[in-house]
Amino acid sequence: MKVCFITSECVPFVKTGGLADVSGSLPVALSNLGCKVKIFLPLYDLIDINRHNLKIISEFKNNIVQVGEKKKTFNLFYGKLPDSNVEVYFIDCSEYYNRRKVYTDDEDEDERFIFFQNAVLITLPKLQWSPDIMHCNDWQASLIPVYLKTNFDRDSLFSETATLLSIHNIGYQGRFPKETLLKANLSYKNYYPDGPYELDDSFCFLKTGIMYSDIISTVSPTYAKEIQTSEFGAGLDNVLRDRKNDLYGILNGIDTKAWNPETDKIIPYNYTYENLDNKQKNKKELLKFCGLIYEEDTPVIGIVSRLAWQKGFELLVPIFDELMEQKLKIVILGDGEKKYEDFFRKVSLKYADKVFLYIGYNNELAHLITAGSDMFLMPSRYEPCGLNQMYSLNYGTVAIVRKTGGLADTVIDYDENKVSGNGFSFDAFEPTELLSAIKRALNLYEQKDKWNEIMKRGMQEDFSWAHSAREYLRVYEKAKKSV
Repeated sequence: MKVCFITSECVPFVKTGGLADVSGSLPVALSNLGCKVKIFLPLYDLIDINRHNLKIISEFKNNIVQVGEKKKTFNLFYGKLPDSNVEVYFIDCSEYYNRRKVYTDDEDEDERFIFFQNAVLITLPKLQWSPDIMHCNDWQASLIPVYLKTNFDRDSLFSETATLLSIHNIGYQGRFPKETLLKANLSYKNYYPDGPYELDDSFCFLKTGIMYSDIISTVSPTYAKEIQTSEFGAGLDNVLRDRKNDLYGILNGIDTKAWNPETDKIIPYNYTYENLDNKQKNKKELLKFCGLIYEEDTPVIGIVSRLAWQKGFELLVPIFDELMEQKLKIVILGDGEKKYEDFFRKVSLKYADKVFLYIGYNNELAHLITAGSDMFLMPSRYEPCGLNQMYSLNYGTVAIVRKTGGLADTVIDYDENKVSGNGFSFDAFEPTELLSAIKRALNLYEQKDKWNEIMKRGMQEDFSWAHSAREYLRVYEKAKKSV
């Protein structure tokens, strides 16, 4: 199976969020299953060409892309994902990608990714490579399915190529004025109310991809159901319900080389589910770093997150004082919206003996919190997949989550299922529900035999990309049959 993976970000080259992690891991897992994978992404000026040993392909210089009435050129750079056979091609156009950021609010944001997608489709014939699957990720690659059925439909190279569109977060849709259709070299005939291109009087890249792709995937089974509802569908629920038979939820995997308590080179002490003694040593080191007093029987709740509306931290505001009456400590790492940062600053000062806050991102501290905490909190308003709850489970750090998206698919509430429960969850987006879930976890923490049991269950879960990659292969096969 030949897979062309089109993405706007990819670890280790450039990252703003979870898409980069998927793009850096799934192609490797597919390659390990025998697929031939090529990744395409823009060459942002954020990417260090020398550090990643990227080379320009001299015979691919000054390729022309038509963006509306403009003619722009690009060069092609080449590299590989580390420790793999996965080839990575970088579309180099300084005018569009030298912005010191991946995504912008600039007036030509539509052009930047119209250019990128056309450049990919122009490059593949030059490489004489005919993909079985074009795996398009999010709105930045959502026009490729329609291009293959319109502007590039006469190119025999793509005659047997199927398309899969992965939706990582339906809240980001690539909506632009209808005039963007001219920049995209697409016809106005399909732009009309409720038509293939139109959404709320805008040209919507993501809707176009949903309408024209052969198969659609998203990043967890529950999220695939949620986005077909008006609450979570962000205006696209009707379109997705129409295509429900072609919509699959495949849980993201985690990088088990980077996130494995047995081999993690960042944490002070490695450990396994068969020997948890070193987890307590990591707890001591975490509290030492935070300037908090270590008490073996006082649980530590960890938070590593963007401090944003999506993550549900407003649920903590009305219950925090009551929470501080409990026997616990809280360690928070993250940054984001000012109101959440200000709230956590306030409580970390008020309860300086029980709460530690680190504003920003620190990878070493993220690993230490995951290994050294007893519990991990994710009260998300919505969560397409989530990675931190999977990291925490595999580190024996019991997750407390809202039952939504990938959180619902990975965290099984202990009180609902004592046979397979590996954490605690709550349904309603209410402060009292969150407080109840935390108190249930604190109560079980006092029962060491049962607590160790659910810790070990989480540590034995298989969240590796190998499992998810097999699911993608199955969906690729379905897409191929539709061509």
